[in-house]
Amino acid sequence: MKSYKVSVWKLTTNRMTKKPTYLVRWSVDGQAFSESHKTKALADRFRAKLLRAVDKGEPFDTVTGLPDALRGGRAALSLLELAIKYVDRRWSTASAKQRESMTDALAVAVPALTKAMRGQPEVRCLRRALRSYVLPTHRRECEQPNEITAAVRWLERASLPVAELADIEQVHTLVDALGRKLDGNPAANQTYRRRRAVTYNALEYAVELELLSANPLDKVRRKRGQQPVQEVDSRVVVNPRQARELLTAATYVGGWKRASGRRLRAFFGCMYYAATRPGEALGLRRSDCHLPAKGWGRITVEETRPSAGKSWTDSGEAHDRRGLKQRSAGEVRIVPIPPPLVRMLREHLDEFGAADDGRIFHSERGNVVASSSYYRVWTRAREFGLLAEQVSSVLAAKPYDLRHACVSQWLNSGVPAPEVARRAGHSVEVLLKIYAKCIDGQEAEMNERIMKGLGEEEATDYE
Repeated sequence: MKSYKVSVWKLTTNRMTKKPTYLVRWSVDGQAFSESHKTKALADRFRAKLLRAVDKGEPFDTVTGLPDALRGGRAALSLLELAIKYVDRRWSTASAKQRESMTDALAVAVPALTKAMRGQPEVRCLRRALRSYVLPTHRRECEQPNEITAAVRWLERASLPVAELADIEQVHTLVDALGRKLDGNPAANQTYRRRRAVTYNALEYAVELELLSANPLDKVRRKRGQQPVQEVDSRVVVNPRQARELLTAATYVGGWKRASGRRLRAFFGCMYYAATRPGEALGLRRSDCHLPAKGWGRITVEETRPSAGKSWTDSGEAHDRRGLKQRSAGEVRIVPIPPPLVRMLREHLDEFGAADDGRIFHSERGNVVASSSYYRVWTRAREFGLLAEQVSSVLAAKPYDLRHACVSQWLNSGVPAPEVARRAGHSVEVLLKIYAKCIDGQEAEMNERIMKGLGEEEATDYE
């Protein structure tokens, strides 16, 4: 806020330090401010600038205590301008998913801190303007609809200076917005944490630019219920028999002519037998596979093709092209694959061949398989391969659950945790925290092992 109620007092000398310093004191709208200078000449010069601003009738900012003439440059940078600078700094090194998350969070944060000005657009329009036209670097020169142009102009005038976040009330307003959906209801805990993390990093950048002395979000702590569940729900994990039936059922989807399910049987098999992520399976090339006629083979996981959307990738394709998750550039993961998966991949290549760039899994036109396509096939495969009560349950509800089943099966088969972690592309800590679950249908076997360990031949019922 701005105020014309300004009083500038005489210089005072601080003799409590080894060398005396000179203090310039003034008040804005009843709130006192001060600034220390090493020499009297510097203090006099700064005080003269304040008096000159008062004589000219310039408004003073109630947060920083400074007139516009002294707040120029970095100190006057708005939250909108900071968001743009932060996105520019991060864009080239961020993955497509990170870009989407970054723009989503900042599209919520920026409209939360604006001046009360006439002609304010709806929040939905402001978020769309930021997310689709202002923040993405490659979208700024695109032609804008009239309502978007008006929203951008309003934001440029109304966005508050970053310095306003020195006011704790403004920080609370920002945090409240990060935790709400468009309809005003509370956002999911994971959504709030993701938005807050992005906004926190943007404000850390403001600290680097010396726009803020400290990150204001450190002052506000909000309890948002329990932490997101980390462990895999054991109810989603299929046993080997169920996995085989589901992989077979996938071939029924689409019939013989369309072959939409047969195209994806080996894709699902990579997740179950080699613990690949969907994006890693989509990135597999023929040259990445060693597929002998008999025995075990191996795949080299080098590239991942996660679905991200055309707006966030450098190539304009719906799938990003990245290295392995949380690994250095050029790092690979070699995974031994059992004979059933070797046979699947050989049969797949014999029937469908590889794409022009060598990718094993591709659509009829040679494109990367869309996530909507393999989800649709998987939904139908569950209907064919599971019992009616299992179809309505969470058992293997998503293709990714095949990866969970694979890692669980490895662990329950006695494979050492470090080797499982290496094959799955995890740290041992993450592996034991998330994936150490028993397979559906092995409870009786586990109970029998426990009874043998207790020295009992069979379980005894007690009334």
